Amino acid sequence: MTRASQRRRVHRYTADGDGSGRADTLAGEEPLEIRLDGRPFTVTMRTPGHDFDLVAGFLVSEGVVRSPAEILQMDYRSGVGPDGRRTYNVVEVRLAPGVALPDTSMERHVYTSSSCGVCGTASIEAVTKVSTHDPAGDAVRLPVPAVLALPDRLRTGQRLFATTGGVHAAGLFRFPDGPAARDGVAEPELLCVREDVGRHNAVDKAVGWALREGLLPLRGTVLQVSGRASFELVQKAYMAGIPALAAVSAPSALAVDLADRTGVTLLGFSRGTSFNAYAHRERLLP
Repeated sequence: MTRASQRRRVHRYTADGDGSGRADTLAGEEPLEIRLDGRPFTVTMRTPGHDFDLVAGFLVSEGVVRSPAEILQMDYRSGVGPDGRRTYNVVEVRLAPGVALPDTSMERHVYTSSSCGVCGTASIEAVTKVSTHDPAGDAVRLPVPAVLALPDRLRTGQRLFATTGGVHAAGLFRFPDGPAARDGVAEPELLCVREDVGRHNAVDKAVGWALREGLLPLRGTVLQVSGRASFELVQKAYMAGIPALAAVSAPSALAVDLADRTGVTLLGFSRGTSFNAYAHRERLLP
């Protein structure tokens, strides 16, 4: 079985030149091939663990599936090594009748690295997806103090990061509605935290968990991520019907443009004491 972390021997050096050996825990990173109805679709580099969530979320992000009923089965049976043992690095997906396989323009012709979720896409047109959900119509209101608390709450769920220091995290928080929400009294509910060496993988794992739980579209939620807000992360939020994305680091200009166009509230530099609002700040309650 593949592992999310592995032990390695390292040598630590200090400014005075002294070095000492010790054991260190590293985040796992291995390829995962996704096959749709027996046809290769893509290979992504990921941290092993929650693989079915990752695959389900990736298919949501790519616009292949929109509900859990559209995935009949996922299993590892296709991944067998030379010794006859399962590698757990190939996931075979069987789609429901009537679910169209993606056309060849959507297939990834090179592997997707752990740092890029759109690398290998066959055309520029295939990068931008169209969601069946409408984040712009989400009436959620976000009390600023509750939003400011999300990075610390996310950190408490980052167990793999605590041992390796080498993974990204994505957390889904559901904000309540009604008077308690407007007054900032009720605390948002933490739905799910997922970690991975790839920030886009961490988001796909969280979205895939929500799909499998029948929670899409994710109305009334905030997606809090531990890194920067790229175009692809905004697009993943949009495809899942998430009305707000908050990032610890900066967004890109294209991410801001996409958030503005799709109705996603985009927050950056959210680090506990302040954040910058880049798009759709009308949802914020001072």
